[in-house]
Amino acid sequence: MTAASDESRETPRSRRSFIQLAGGSFLLATSGAVSAVAASCSSSPGEPSETTDRNALRLAPEAVPRDLTLHAGLGTADIGSGVMAPAMLLNGSLPSPLLRVRRGDAFRVTLQNQIGQPLILHWHGLAPPDTMDGHPRFAVPSGATYEYDFTVTARAGTYWYHPHTHMLTGEQTYRGLAGLIIVGDAEEDALDLPSGAREIPLILQDRRLAGGVPVYTPFGPDFMAGYMGPEPFGNGIRRPFLEVDSALYRFRVLNGSNARIFRLGRSDGNPLILIGNDGGLVAQSESVASIDIGPAERADFLVDLRAAAVGSNIMLRSLPFTIPGGGGFMGGANLQGQPLDLLELRVTRRVEDPSQIPVQLSVPGGPREADAVRERSFRFTSIAMNHLINGASFQLDRVDERVPFGETEIWSFINDSVVPHAVHLHATHFSVLSRMGGRGAVQPWERGLKDTVLLNPQETVRVAVRFTEFTGLYLFHCHLLEHEDMGMMLNILVE
Repeated sequence: MTAASDESRETPRSRRSFIQLAGGSFLLATSGAVSAVAASCSSSPGEPSETTDRNALRLAPEAVPRDLTLHAGLGTADIGSGVMAPAMLLNGSLPSPLLRVRRGDAFRVTLQNQIGQPLILHWHGLAPPDTMDGHPRFAVPSGATYEYDFTVTARAGTYWYHPHTHMLTGEQTYRGLAGLIIVGDAEEDALDLPSGAREIPLILQDRRLAGGVPVYTPFGPDFMAGYMGPEPFGNGIRRPFLEVDSALYRFRVLNGSNARIFRLGRSDGNPLILIGNDGGLVAQSESVASIDIGPAERADFLVDLRAAAVGSNIMLRSLPFTIPGGGGFMGGANLQGQPLDLLELRVTRRVEDPSQIPVQLSVPGGPREADAVRERSFRFTSIAMNHLINGASFQLDRVDERVPFGETEIWSFINDSVVPHAVHLHATHFSVLSRMGGRGAVQPWERGLKDTVLLNPQETVRVAVRFTEFTGLYLFHCHLLEHEDMGMMLNILVE
């Protein structure tokens, strides 16, 4: 492991300096790239541009994380229709390479940082030792490397990786440094779920454009609501479409947006068949009209197209919704709940597909309420661009909570603000027990094991938590990335 030197560890910036820096940033600072002044010809935060063209979805190149080098650098990527957009890239790819691994396999990756900023990567949903988890105290300067070496213990499921650089996570993730991790195991193999061309790994994001390319220029209300845009992107492609057969498909979906919540549904009104979430397979498959996923949450579901006629188009859409308890319009920047057409499915071929949809899937396990030995409460507060947990803003080396290894606890997440939060805990998964206020219930896609849970305004969510892999210093934070960058994060010492 090559850790950051003392010289490379920047003094934590204040929220005021962060706002000044973020407000003047743009995508991307490469020579000849689109600068912030291009915002004068951009679509406004609340309105899509007039074009209706769609572009073929791109699937990420796959790699095995065994003696793998990930080179982070500045470059350009085709976002559709031959439009080349400046981006931050891992191994020259947008999206970043999909890492496919088996449970119990070694995970050995070298990060080479050449982006002109400090950088560290977090393996979201996996449970490595704390020095391998991507804590921002280990961020390395541009020109340096960092070595990761651990064993994958996660169940089969859809996980992901992204930067976790203090006060730069939102910008670096938005600009392209994010990829999926797919873990397999024997239990999932036995279910014979759709695979190959009928397994669609999909990173969904929203973007603002200037001069036809994405820009990251947060200002004012963006630091409360989070950075959102009117343009849908899938795997780095603007307004994507996918040609499909009249068959059963598996979609592994990550909400990779900085702040936007998606309510996933089909334009034809047919259901999605939920089979998994953050922590892998749920106990039973279930037909649902829609699935809500906040930033960093994953949804694993089947789309049955066997009755679809050749020539028909079906849209995977974010359906309109209202956030209960608050989250209203804020100066043109808050697009929460506004509909968005995410991915068009174009049925081009009739085939015979005798696949069976399994009912019984797995026994997720996880911590139980009955085993809890203590309780803790965490209050999420957002007022005047101050984002706090229990009244505190993040400090890099301060220990905020000490949690005994191997003991089950009940944690209550309390949102007393008017904006939602996506609460994420590193190095373990938790069981969602109850929700009070707002939606008032645990949703089907929140059963099983979770590492991130959506906390709407005026909601309290209770979860059962247990750390069983490693002791060490881990993070607990809101995954609306502007909230995280502005301090809505704590250090949890497992001991």
